[in-house]
Amino acid sequence: MALPSFADCRSALLEKRTSCAEIAQLALNTIQAKNPSLNAFTHVDAETVHQSAETIDQAFAQGKSLPLMGLVLGVKDVLSTTEWPVTCSSKILEGYRPPFEATSVARLRSAGALLIGRTNCDEFAMGATTEYSAYGPTLNPHNLEYVSGGSSGGSAAAVAAGMCHAALGTDTGGSVRQPAAFCGVLGLKPTYGLVSRYGLVAFASSFDCVGTFAHTAEVASKILSHMAGSDPSDATCMGQSYSDLNFSEEQSIRGLRIGLPKEYYGEGLDPEVRKLVDQTASTLESEGANLVPVSLPHTEYGVAAYYILTAAEASSNLSRYDGVKYGLRYSDEGHSLEDMYTGTRSSGFGFEVKRRVMLGTYVLSAGYYDAYYGKAQRVRNLIRKDFDQAWQKVDVLLTPVNPAAGMRIGLRDKDPLQLYLSDAYTVTANLAGIPGISIPVGSTTTGLPVGVQLLGAPFSESTLLSTGKAIMDLR
Repeated sequence: MALPSFADCRSALLEKRTSCAEIAQLALNTIQAKNPSLNAFTHVDAETVHQSAETIDQAFAQGKSLPLMGLVLGVKDVLSTTEWPVTCSSKILEGYRPPFEATSVARLRSAGALLIGRTNCDEFAMGATTEYSAYGPTLNPHNLEYVSGGSSGGSAAAVAAGMCHAALGTDTGGSVRQPAAFCGVLGLKPTYGLVSRYGLVAFASSFDCVGTFAHTAEVASKILSHMAGSDPSDATCMGQSYSDLNFSEEQSIRGLRIGLPKEYYGEGLDPEVRKLVDQTASTLESEGANLVPVSLPHTEYGVAAYYILTAAEASSNLSRYDGVKYGLRYSDEGHSLEDMYTGTRSSGFGFEVKRRVMLGTYVLSAGYYDAYYGKAQRVRNLIRKDFDQAWQKVDVLLTPVNPAAGMRIGLRDKDPLQLYLSDAYTVTANLAGIPGISIPVGSTTTGLPVGVQLLGAPFSESTLLSTGKAIMDLR
């Protein structure tokens, strides 16, 4: 059982062969059948879904053909919606209902998208496997012994399993692109500032981006065209718009300059992943693209800079969770205010969140600020300059997404350092604020999906999506 494609659902709606209410029920039935084994959704309210579907059907009956009517959308559990709790998959926010809605969610709802439920994620989006969730891990639909990736693993698995057409995730260091690659779907991280962060529960504010999972570049493009744009509620939103691409025209890549950064093809890259990335490059070259060797010399420092800077921002952002205003409150009977703070945070936060908060507090302390935080900021600037120089030679960069095709459940406990190092190919895009996309290109001999990553200059989403479409068409 799987939901028909968005194109099929929309055609059926426009031809009045079905209704949004019927599509909603089909999606709910699919979730009921598949979610127990995957744990992709953490909250689905059938009554609210049916009410939303009826509202869309009524609008259509009155002559309003909403552009995303027929799209079933999952929402990561860090984006606020007024009708559902937002918990960030954490015990500390259990049951919290926000009084406002994320701009990205509100814009898609206004365009006719049907919100179907909340998707699982690593607690406060800190992780790469969705194992750091208070709701338990999300499993990979292609192999239940493997994780779906993270932190947006629930969104990736939900789309891959056909429980929704698309899903929103967030990408702070690869949290859309990596799970998309693991689950065999498309994952788009836009330029920082293209999509409003208002209503997104912050992990690292200068890194976080609202991204999209979908099966096709067409759907991802439509979603981005409605999310992008200025927002007075978010001062970091740059006011840049994005126009939906006309995919009815042939996506030519002739003359496209594709850079192959040598730092992304070194030791530690799984041979099967390398083979599929190389095959993709060769196919693009045969279609008229020009392959250009490039160097991004400061890539090797990216992971260290990323974990220092994001931990520092997280330690500040998460200081608000103290049990006073909302969420979990440790029993304060007979205890001091300090005891309540300590008890709330100790019992409410999971291990990985505590680890990163402690790291962030350490690197921001007076004695170590310059040695760690200040140096990491300088590295971030050098990485940004590396990319700026690359764009003078190439239009896009083609790289692996992850050193391996997947991760078995339990790696987080056996080798947490290896888990951090697996972010090496994705974190630099967030350090530089540039867009990136993961495109499925095949599978390993064991059936695990493999994706390739395309990186582009700021606001080059059109080039990334059209190139991604060409790659998928050439498979």
